[in-house]
Amino acid sequence: MKQLFKQLYLTNFFFYCLMGNIGCFVLSYFFPLFYNASWYLLYILIVFTLIDVLLLFQAKSPIEAFRETPEKLSNGDENEIIIRVKSKYTFPIYTRIIDEIPFQFQVRNFNVFRRINANSKDEYKYFLRPTERGEYFFGNLNVFASSPLRLTSKRFSFANNQLVPTYPSYIQLRKYDLMAFSNSLSQYGLKKIRRIGHTMEFEQIKEYVQGDDIRTINWKATAKRDQLMVNQFQDEKSQNVYMIIDKGRVMKMPFNGLSLLDYAINATLVLSNVILKKHDKAGMLTFSKKVENRIVAEKRQSQMHLILESLYNIKTDFFESDFSRLYVDIKNKINQRSLLILYTNFETLDGLHRQLPYLKGMAKNHLLVIVFFNNTELNELIDKKANTVQEIYDKVIAEKFAFEKRLIVNELRKYGIYSVLTSPENLTLDVINKYLEIKARGIL
Repeated sequence: MKQLFKQLYLTNFFFYCLMGNIGCFVLSYFFPLFYNASWYLLYILIVFTLIDVLLLFQAKSPIEAFRETPEKLSNGDENEIIIRVKSKYTFPIYTRIIDEIPFQFQVRNFNVFRRINANSKDEYKYFLRPTERGEYFFGNLNVFASSPLRLTSKRFSFANNQLVPTYPSYIQLRKYDLMAFSNSLSQYGLKKIRRIGHTMEFEQIKEYVQGDDIRTINWKATAKRDQLMVNQFQDEKSQNVYMIIDKGRVMKMPFNGLSLLDYAINATLVLSNVILKKHDKAGMLTFSKKVENRIVAEKRQSQMHLILESLYNIKTDFFESDFSRLYVDIKNKINQRSLLILYTNFETLDGLHRQLPYLKGMAKNHLLVIVFFNNTELNELIDKKANTVQEIYDKVIAEKFAFEKRLIVNELRKYGIYSVLTSPENLTLDVINKYLEIKARGIL
C-alpha cells in the first residue's frame, strides 16, 4: 500500500472536478436543491477515481522506457537524445515524460506530453548542445501514465543513470571527412589552391607519354634506353605540423556559448584528421604558464585517438600566457623544420609587440602561422547606424579596434609570419584553407 501511494498522483483534471464539486456545495447554501446533487457528484468522482486507479495498477510492469544517448557528446554541436516508451496497457494512455537532464544545461522545465495507443511504442527525440568539455550526468527517466479518465497518474521511474563524457567536436570531424571523400569541399568554403611549380620529392623514372611535361625529361635515362624517359615527382609528404593552443585568459572570451579555446580545440581535431589524410605528421601542445599536453608529430594509426584524448583533458586557466617559455620549449624540443599553427588572440598592437620577439624567434627555424580572432560583436556595432553621440562614440571605438586587428596582420607579415584573422564560427574552414594553401605552394 505504501508503494502504491508513492507511485500514485492526482492529476489537474481531478482537482478541477473536485473544485467544481466544492462549488456545487457552496451553491447549495443558497439553493438547497443542489445539496443532494453535490453529494451524488462527489460519490461519482470517488468511484471513477477508484476505477482509474484499478485500471492503472492492474498490470505488472505495464510501461518500459529508456533513454538512448551517444557514447560521447560532441562539444558545440546539437546531439540527438532519444526516449523510447513501450506501453503494455490494453487501452490508450496519456503520458508525461520528465527526463533529468545534466545540470550543465540548466533545463528545469523538461515536460513532454504524449499519447500512446494500446500495446504500442512511442519515440521522442530532443537535442542538447553542450558548451564545455567534461562529464555530464543524466539522472532518472520519469514517466507519468494516465488512463483515458485522466483523474490519476502512475509514476514509473527508470534508473537510467548515465555518465556521458563531452569530447571536442567529433561531429565536425565526421562532416569534413565525408566532404573530403565526396569531393564537395569547395561548396563549404574550402578553396582549390593551384599548385605552383614542381614538388621536389622524386618518385620514379618512367617512359614519356603524350601530355607529360617535357621539362622533366631525364636525358641520361633517355640515352641509355634509346627512348624518351621522364622524371616523376610526388607530393612532399611526412612534414611535421604542430598545432599550438594558447589556453590562457585571452582564450576565455565567449562566442555563441563556446569559448575561443573550445573553438580552437574543435578546429585542431578536424585539422589533425586532414593533416594525417595528407600523409603529414600531426602533433600538438598547449601552453599558458608552462607547456603541457604535448603529442609528438607522428602519422601512426593511433595518432587521432591520442590527439582526441589530449584535447578532451585540456584544463583551462586564467593565467597570462608565457610566450618566452613556449619559445624555449620549441627551440629545445622541435629540431626539424615544422609548420607551427598557433591559436591565440591579440586585441591590440601593443599586446602583439610584447610577444613579437618570441614569435620572430620561432619563425626563424619554423614556418609559423598565427591564428587569432575577429570580434564579431564589434562588427555588429560598426554596421549599426549611430543616432546619438554615445552611439557615435561607441562606433568609432569599435572601428579603432577592428582597424588594429588589420594592423596586426600587416605587422606579422613584415617579419615573415603568416596569419589567419577569422571569426570563431569560420575558424575550422579558414585554418584548413591556410594549411592546404601552404601545402600547394610548397612553402614549408
